[in-house]
Amino acid sequence: VEVASGVRAEFTEAGHMLGSTSIRLSIDDSGEARRIVFSGDLGPLNAPILKDFEPFTRADVVVMESTYGDRDHRPFAATVEEFLKVVGEAAARKGRILAPTFAVGRAQVLIMLLAWAFREGRLPRFPVFLDSPMAVEATEICRRHPELFDEEMTRFLRDGRIADDLSTLRATPSAEESKAINHAEGPWLVMAGAGMCNAGRILHHLRNHLWKKDTTILITGYQSEGSLGRQLVDGARKVRIFGETVAVNASVHTLGGFSGHAGQTDLLKWLERMAPSRPRVVLTHGDERGRRPLASMIERRWSLDVSCPMLRDTITV
Repeated sequence: VEVASGVRAEFTEAGHMLGSTSIRLSIDDSGEARRIVFSGDLGPLNAPILKDFEPFTRADVVVMESTYGDRDHRPFAATVEEFLKVVGEAAARKGRILAPTFAVGRAQVLIMLLAWAFREGRLPRFPVFLDSPMAVEATEICRRHPELFDEEMTRFLRDGRIADDLSTLRATPSAEESKAINHAEGPWLVMAGAGMCNAGRILHHLRNHLWKKDTTILITGYQSEGSLGRQLVDGARKVRIFGETVAVNASVHTLGGFSGHAGQTDLLKWLERMAPSRPRVVLTHGDERGRRPLASMIERRWSLDVSCPMLRDTITV
C-alpha cells in the first residue's frame, strides 16, 4: 500500500491480538530503497485463537518490541493445568475469582479456555461475568471474524456449540449489573478491566473482595512497574484503592503462560529471518530489564548493531 509519495507499507501477521500486524516501510531515499520494519507487539508462538507471527525476510532497520526480552514464559499447556487447579479449588470452596483482564486478547483467551474446560468436564459449570463493556464489544468483533482464527480454534468451534459451553457466561455492560456481582453467592469468576488494575471496574471488585481469604486473584498479563497489579504480584500485604488502605488476604496467582507477548526465544525467532540482511536493531516497548538482555543476545548471536533509545531520543535511519 502506498501511504505517501515514495513510501510503501506492507503488513504481516504479528500474532498479538486479532488484526495485529507488523509493518515494513519501503522508502525511496533519493533513488535508494530503505526498508524499515516495525514489529509492533508480537504474540507468542502457538498461542490459542490467533495465528502465529509471520516475520519479514529483509530489512535495513528493525524497530522491535522487547517486553519479555529477558525471559520466556511458562509453557501454555502447563499454565492451563495450573489455571484449572486454581479455579477448580476456588470453585469447590464456593469462592470468588477476580481476573483483571485486558479487554482485547486476554478476555477472549480466558472465555475460550473456560468454554473448553466446561465442555470437557475439567471444571464444574459456575457463573462467569464479563464485566467490561470494551471486552464485550471486542469479543463480538472476534466472533464476526473467524477467518482470523488459527486451525485449533476453528476446529474447536466446529466440534461443538460454544453457546452451550458458555451457558453460565453473562455480560454485565451496565454499572448496576456490575455492582450486583458483589452480592452474588460464590462460586463465580469475574473478568474486568483494566488488566493492570490501574483503572476500571476491577478496582471496585478488588476493594470489595481483596481483604477476604476466600477470594482468588488471577494475574494473566504483564504488570508494569508502579501499577496496582505489580504490587499484588510482588506480594504486597496492603494496597491503596480509591484512597483507602485495603488488606491483601486473597490468594494471588500469576499465570505468565497466558501472556499476549512473545518471550525471549520467540522474539529471537522473529528476528532470525531478517538477521542475514544485517539490519540495525532498535529495541523499544520494554523496560531495561527486558531490553538489555535481549540486546546482548542479538549482539552475540548475529553481531548486529543494537540500540536502546530513551523517551524523546532521535533515531537517524
